Amino acid sequence: MSAERITVVRSTTASRIGLGVAIAVVGIAATVPLWLSAGTMRSLVTFLTLLALAQMWNLLAGYAGLLSVGQQAFVGIGAYSLWVLADKVGVHPFLAVPLAGVVALVIALPTAGLAFRLRGGYFAIGTWVIAEVYRLVAANIGGLGGGSGVTISSASKLDMTVRLQGTYWIALAVAVGSVLLVYLVLRSRLGLALTAIRDNEIGARSLGVRTFRTKLYVYLLAAFGSGVTGAVIYLNLLRIQPDAAFSINWTAFVIFIVVIGGVGTIEGPILGTIIYFALQETLADYGSWYLVLLGVLAVVITLRARMGLWGLVRRFRPIQLFPVQRRLGDEQPPNPDPDAPALR
Repeated sequence: MSAERITVVRSTTASRIGLGVAIAVVGIAATVPLWLSAGTMRSLVTFLTLLALAQMWNLLAGYAGLLSVGQQAFVGIGAYSLWVLADKVGVHPFLAVPLAGVVALVIALPTAGLAFRLRGGYFAIGTWVIAEVYRLVAANIGGLGGGSGVTISSASKLDMTVRLQGTYWIALAVAVGSVLLVYLVLRSRLGLALTAIRDNEIGARSLGVRTFRTKLYVYLLAAFGSGVTGAVIYLNLLRIQPDAAFSINWTAFVIFIVVIGGVGTIEGPILGTIIYFALQETLADYGSWYLVLLGVLAVVITLRARMGLWGLVRRFRPIQLFPVQRRLGDEQPPNPDPDAPALR
C-alpha cells in the first residue's frame, strides 16, 4: 500500500505573471533618471519613500498587531542621523543612508522597552507620545540646530545631477527592498509566528510561540526601514526641521495608504500608495478640500470594503501577487472574508 504524495506549494499563476511584470517595472523605473526631468524624479522619490513607509507600518500593524501612530519618530531619527553622519562624521551622504537606519534600530531598542509596557490603544498613544518626546529633544539641542533645523551641507555640495540620480536610485532600492523584506519575513518562521499571533495571540503563546520576541523583531525591522526611509526623504529635501521630520503627518499618510489599499497584505500598500500619490498630484491645489476628500474616501472604503481595495479585488477574484501561505497541491488560495475587520 503506497502513501499518496502530498505537495506543498506557494506560487500561483498570478504570482508568476506578477513577478515578470514587477521585474519589468523595476527595470524601467531604474532608467528614469536617464530620460525624466529633475522635478519628476523628486516626485517619484516621494512616491517611493511613501511606499517604503507604508510597507513598514503594514508589517508592524497588519501582521504583528502593533498599531503605532509614532513611526515618525524613526523618520526624524533617520533624518538627523544622516546629517550627523554626513556633515559631522564625514561619511558620504549616500553611504550614510543605511547607517542612519542602523542608528534608528539601535534607538528603537530602549524605545521598545517603554512602548511594549502598553497594550492596545495605550500602545498607539504611547508611541505618539514617545515621538513627541524625540521631537522636543531635537528642537532643544542647539547642536542639532534647535527649532530652526539644519541643512545637509555635504549633500548640497554634490553635483546636482549626481545627487538627484543617486537619491532616486537609493529611494528605488529602499522601496523595492521594503517589499522584499516583508515578503521574505512572511515566508520565514518569523512569518509563521506572526500569522499565529495575528489570528490568536493567546493560542499562539500556548503553542510555544515567543510573542514578545517576535513582536520585538518586527518593531526593530520597522524602525530600521523607517529610519532609512527618513534619511532618503531628507537627502531629497536637504533641509531638516524637527517639526517636519517628526510630524505625525508621516504616520497619518501611511495609515491612510494602508487602510485604503488593504491591511495585512503586501499588495495593499502598493495599491494604496498609487492612489494616494495620484490624488495628491491631482488635487493638491485645492487646499483643505484635498484633505477633506482623502478623509471621505477613507471613511467610505472603511465602511464598504473593510479589507481595503485589494481585499475588494480578491473578493471577486482570489488572486495573490505575493503568495505567502502554504497550500496543498492545486488547492486554491483562500478568499479573504470581506466582513473581517480592517485592523486587528
